[in-house]
Amino acid sequence: MRRELVSLLLIFIVIFSLISLVTYSPADPSIHHAGHVGEVENFFGLFGAHVAGFLIGLFGLGAFWIPVLFLIASIEFFKNRSGQALAIIGCGGILLVVATGSLVSLFHETSTLFGNSYPSGGMIGLPIQSFFLEYSNWTGGIVILSFFLLVGFILSTGVSLVAVIRNLWKLGVAVAGRMNYFMTAMIQRWKIRKQHKKSLRKEKQGVHLPMVGGKNREIDPLPEKTLSKPEPLEKDDRNRHPEPARGDILIKETLPPKHLRSVPIPRQQVFESMRFDSGIKLPSIDFLKDADITISAVDHENLLAMSRLLEQKLDDFGVKGKIVTVLPGPVVTRFEFEPAPGIKINKVVNLTDDLALALRAISIRIIAPIPGKAAIGVEVPNARREIVVFKDVVASQVFDKSKSRLTLAMGKDIVGNPVVADLENMPHLLIAGATGTGKSVALNTMICSLLYKSTPEEVKLIMIDPKRIELSMYDGIPHLITPVVTDMKKATNALFWAVREMERRYMLLSESRVRNIRQYNRKIEKEAEEERPDGETPREKLPYVVIVIDELADLMMVSSRDVEVSLTRLAQMARASGIHLILATQRPSVDVLTGVIKANFPTRLSFQVSSKTDSRTIIDANGAETLLGNGDMLFLPPGTAKLQRIHGAYISEEELTKIIEFLKAQMPPDYNHAILEAPEKESGNGDDREYDDRYDEAVALVSRTGQASISMIQRHLRIGYNRAARIIEIMEQEGVVGPSDGVKAREVLVKNYDDMQ
Repeated sequence: MRRELVSLLLIFIVIFSLISLVTYSPADPSIHHAGHVGEVENFFGLFGAHVAGFLIGLFGLGAFWIPVLFLIASIEFFKNRSGQALAIIGCGGILLVVATGSLVSLFHETSTLFGNSYPSGGMIGLPIQSFFLEYSNWTGGIVILSFFLLVGFILSTGVSLVAVIRNLWKLGVAVAGRMNYFMTAMIQRWKIRKQHKKSLRKEKQGVHLPMVGGKNREIDPLPEKTLSKPEPLEKDDRNRHPEPARGDILIKETLPPKHLRSVPIPRQQVFESMRFDSGIKLPSIDFLKDADITISAVDHENLLAMSRLLEQKLDDFGVKGKIVTVLPGPVVTRFEFEPAPGIKINKVVNLTDDLALALRAISIRIIAPIPGKAAIGVEVPNARREIVVFKDVVASQVFDKSKSRLTLAMGKDIVGNPVVADLENMPHLLIAGATGTGKSVALNTMICSLLYKSTPEEVKLIMIDPKRIELSMYDGIPHLITPVVTDMKKATNALFWAVREMERRYMLLSESRVRNIRQYNRKIEKEAEEERPDGETPREKLPYVVIVIDELADLMMVSSRDVEVSLTRLAQMARASGIHLILATQRPSVDVLTGVIKANFPTRLSFQVSSKTDSRTIIDANGAETLLGNGDMLFLPPGTAKLQRIHGAYISEEELTKIIEFLKAQMPPDYNHAILEAPEKESGNGDDREYDDRYDEAVALVSRTGQASISMIQRHLRIGYNRAARIIEIMEQEGVVGPSDGVKAREVLVKNYDDMQ
């Protein structure tokens, strides 16, 4: 409330001072002279005349900066800026006001503005002007005062002139590239129109129609008198698009839609702030490299030739049909083939290797059929592959307009449209692929997507890196709640903590009577706006927690049972509590990706693999073995069984270093080392030990079955993991079961439950 009142007061001062200065009249009475006795011309009367006369008499024309400075100060104060930032604005403002009046007075001692005459420098500016004229020359005074004016403007407004020039240059380069694209497209259309006119002239001699499976035959042209006048179209038919005639191939220009195109400068103003702030700033888009601006036009003749070749090769194998549409993209080109009636789809699918040999392609992928179309897709790699850079996806409007703090920049689809995904809706992601296919780069782009979209107060990260090289560079960023985990035993403890944190959050959600973390945080925001009794501390919002595991296979080798149980519990229940998992592995075998893990990770991402078996293990379908590598992936979105081919975005080591160092310089990490420690066992004598109300039932179960494990008690008694673990610990302290011995099962020391009574 106090901050709002102060901001309103500052805004009133802005309006009052601005109108008083604009309506100032030298004839009005002020501190410097009595003025006439007649009516005061100032809008705010005598008081406004005195204020305006004082400011203009003191600072000259520099006084007109004062309303602007108060406006900037009110905005920064309302944004809860630090006192240091407001002090910088004040110092820069004084320098700006004084330098402006002194500089103008070097040209004219009096200036006319709004029809009134003003002293240019005022009582402060005129002595400074005289000083420079006496101890320097006129040119030197202009240079020095211009420098002071520029410094004051930068300090008070936070405008970075270097950023302005750099962004204007990038904008000019983008406009030049777009003009080059349109000029090339216009030339290509002119060539097509010219070829069309030539074909029309040849119709007088005869029309050639391509015959599927045979030779072209010449048809005599129809006489003009046999042509009938076309019937007028019905109203409903006018909106219909004509279908291409037989033999025509539609080549689509794969220019992304307007709402998907990259924008030059997303999510931030052209002017970069230079002020100190109590909060953390998101990384700048300038840390990322631009893609090559050379845009090559679509080679229609080459695509038509490949279409005819593909039709011919399919015809040689007994598959008749035609290519109806060609979709060129940055990495692959999709040919949509419409088979003739009676052709089975499996016959085309089985020709994958034969078509790759005939087209001299590394590999091809067949989509049979294309969802929503009566056609089969044949994806052929381009001879020249374009690199999809991370900046193209982050700078796209589809990424910028995404409201989720867990938005992941995936890459581009086969026609070049940016693709993003929301980890909150997945809610967990399983990534697999062979070594060197782009899996680590994809992990880096996903992590950087979170860093570009969220602050440390909104998203917390836990990174587990068994290989010690992939994620270690992130150590020290403020988003981490633990150092990057490289010890697999500590990694298991981190997963145990995540399970306990999930249960704690569910208790908070239950007490607040909300269903998910979004509703809980929204309720906390409403409570913060309300006045609370003295001494009562407000509740804090819950941040999202994202756990990134770079190599699941190494983690499963250490403690597969505990890891599988923890991952399963998190995957089943952690969505509403705001805890999400990103798992990656280069060994997609059934002992790593167990059935329980796969069943709870419906959203999966597969890079190139070595066999169809690995492809089916990851995405339950063939196709990953035919990918091209270098970020080429198949994405299985949540809630659907349709695979989506994506070309992953590339981010370099240099770009990663700039982003990480920028975040490290702003705020140190706040580590919670208790996360990596093993759960403390209950200590003390039997009198003060806390017993579970289902402890006796668990002891009876163990003595009856002769087996003792956390998962067994959890499954039979249908209780949580932490509760089952505490029961096992109490049994060990009571002498019911023996200590844990690695992979061996615990020894049951009590064979009959009656011995315990």
